[in-house]
Amino acid sequence: MQVFIGAAELGGLSAAARQLDLSPAVASAALKRLEQTLGVQLLARSTRSLRLTLAGERYLEHARAALDAVRAGSLALEAERLALLGGLSLSMPSDLGRNLLRPWLDAFMEEHSGLNLQLRISDRVADLYRQPVDVALRYGVPEDSSLVALPLAPDNRRVLCASPDYLARHGAPATPQALRGHQCLRLVLGTALHERWSFERGGESQTVAVGGRWQGDDGEIVRRWALDGMGIAYKSRLDVLADLRAGRLVELLPDYRTEATPLCLVTPHRLMLSPAVTALRAHLQERLDAYLAEP
Repeated sequence: MQVFIGAAELGGLSAAARQLDLSPAVASAALKRLEQTLGVQLLARSTRSLRLTLAGERYLEHARAALDAVRAGSLALEAERLALLGGLSLSMPSDLGRNLLRPWLDAFMEEHSGLNLQLRISDRVADLYRQPVDVALRYGVPEDSSLVALPLAPDNRRVLCASPDYLARHGAPATPQALRGHQCLRLVLGTALHERWSFERGGESQTVAVGGRWQGDDGEIVRRWALDGMGIAYKSRLDVLADLRAGRLVELLPDYRTEATPLCLVTPHRLMLSPAVTALRAHLQERLDAYLAEP
């Protein structure tokens, strides 16, 4: 349609091709495809002249209106992308959402006043097909291969940690097996109790079945128990990094490689990656990279 309108307005196909930065052959082929689609000849052309046919005259205004509508739609999408209007529903883990992500989300919402945020904080995995959730932030790669998982912190791992007060009273374990003699703070993930903690060193892997008096289904509670000296936690490093840096918690068995817990942004389908979700991902990625790079 652009070739047709340009040729009609400029009086020649070559002039229209130059305006659109096309070769004459490409412009001519485009015009032929349009005429074949419509089943009529729009331009009567010879080697020296070009004029609108009767069908071309009738179609010209419709073509202009159609292109105007396409441009208006593009501008509307661009405006939506920049303004980020509408609702955004997020699901994320308890500890991560409350202590690390919430202020970053607040800053994101301040930048985009046209957005409405619905936040779901829970360590239970949201069903992205049944619950009204646009996107979820999750630790680990989803078992459901139909979900789209975009990494935010792919190198994140669990860290074994305890408070200085607990270590002063009970000492620090020298090996993973020594955890059996300690109070271990266990998290219930869904319906499963996470009581088998994995470690690796020198190519040798081992899994220790731990026990203790405290267990809960909220990661924030497990972290607070650790801060209060109740026992040893096996937490995502992102959840406790501020505590480790401040000395409120101490990393244990640092020579051992722990369980991988990559942080991913998860959606049911790539079509769910709306402008708002794409902007949020970029915002969180920038904040995470800066946070992890801090000394």
